Amino acid sequence: MPPRPSLPISNSRLVLSPSATPEWYSVPGGRGPFAGPRRFVDGLPADRGFRVRFCCVTAVEPRTVAEQRALDAVDIDAIVDDLRELVAIPSVGGSTAEHDAQQWCADRLSALGHRVDHWRIDVREIAEHPDFPGQEAHRDEAYGCVGVSGEGDPALVLCGHTDVVPPGDLDRWPNRDPYSLRISDGIAAGRGTCDMKGGVVAFLGALTALRTAGVELARPVAVHAVVAEEDGGLGAFATLQRGHRGETCVIAEPTQNTIVAANGGSLTFRLEIPGQSTHGSTRYRGVNALDKLAELLPVLRELEARRNVDLDPLVEHLEIPYPLSVGTARVGDWASTVPDLAVAEGRYGVRLGESVEQAKTEFAAAVAEACAADPWLAEHPVRVTWPGGIFASGRFPEGHPLLDETREVIIAAGGPLPEVVGAPYGSDLRQYAATGMPTLQYGPGDVRYAHADDEHVSIADLEQCARTFALLAIRRCGTA
Repeated sequence: MPPRPSLPISNSRLVLSPSATPEWYSVPGGRGPFAGPRRFVDGLPADRGFRVRFCCVTAVEPRTVAEQRALDAVDIDAIVDDLRELVAIPSVGGSTAEHDAQQWCADRLSALGHRVDHWRIDVREIAEHPDFPGQEAHRDEAYGCVGVSGEGDPALVLCGHTDVVPPGDLDRWPNRDPYSLRISDGIAAGRGTCDMKGGVVAFLGALTALRTAGVELARPVAVHAVVAEEDGGLGAFATLQRGHRGETCVIAEPTQNTIVAANGGSLTFRLEIPGQSTHGSTRYRGVNALDKLAELLPVLRELEARRNVDLDPLVEHLEIPYPLSVGTARVGDWASTVPDLAVAEGRYGVRLGESVEQAKTEFAAAVAEACAADPWLAEHPVRVTWPGGIFASGRFPEGHPLLDETREVIIAAGGPLPEVVGAPYGSDLRQYAATGMPTLQYGPGDVRYAHADDEHVSIADLEQCARTFALLAIRRCGTA
């Protein structure tokens, strides 16, 4: 196997091309079917699994003048200022501040000269759609925001959500204020910095750089700012139902120098386990619903284990690609009474390529089997329902050039050759992919810090991603 070539990245563009004859090549940074060494035949890995056109490095092409101007125009100080403003809007899902964040995006896009569609979403009306993705936060209304840089169908959509999760215990935040951006040692911290206001300001910074550099695109780029991603994705759903589409899409979720090409899905389940109440002094006369819940937990763990075999190569690096966990349990209302009802809710992973209905059926069958084996539950079966958001799985289509193009521009913008992976969480990727739009995730931050009380993003990540988005827009859309 030949040694891996060094890749000059300064003022250059990486070019990947198919190998003419079957040879072994090491694909740096790969996982699953992207891990090296791999055998390539006509540019495709010969082993089975998710495949794209990868190959040996054959040349390093200079950046164009327009590309260099755009990179030189990326202003990280302005991007951080934007992040400070957007983080200061406490746009927790279901709050009126969701609209404030969308208004902020609409104003920024208008200032960039984009055609802006900023509209009220009738949540009650859209909830009647058979494919409505659900929600967990209560909303009577929400707002969509789309900006398009010119006339015609966008060659590229840059998508990001502006809603955030609640901050939790304020005492765990410096100065009890999660919405004031804190800068220290190259890190920007605050609620939403990682998930995913950092991604939103990175692509806005990229588009600002194009405008500053005087780069005119031959085809338009679009920005989709969406809400309610954290609890189902009704914002993206409403945006797509309104007819806003594009040729390709990149969602700027935090990916930590990787490209996410697939998402597992997730569902929220609710188990209602019946018991029979009696006085605690004669507990033997009743049936404790908490005991019955405890008997179900090993059944759920066994189901999780069965669902995490024969894995897709994109997720085989994950410890548990499709987790099943109980997050809440409510049992009883009096200390000296045997409880007659236990209600447990949790999160259930949907496998790649599996429909939501298939996932639900397997879950319900496992619970029903456990009930049939228990004399009490056989007569008083557990009730299974599915509240909250519905996150189907989704993936990038095999062979589409957007993946290679994204890898190229990351390197050309000064970043490392990224790994291509699948992620165990649901996102709006599945909604864009379901329309036939090839969709990837790439953005600043590490998802391990999303939703945390130490949520943060590296300023270097913000700059790298802004540079990448600027180059991707040029190469996807062309220059006029």
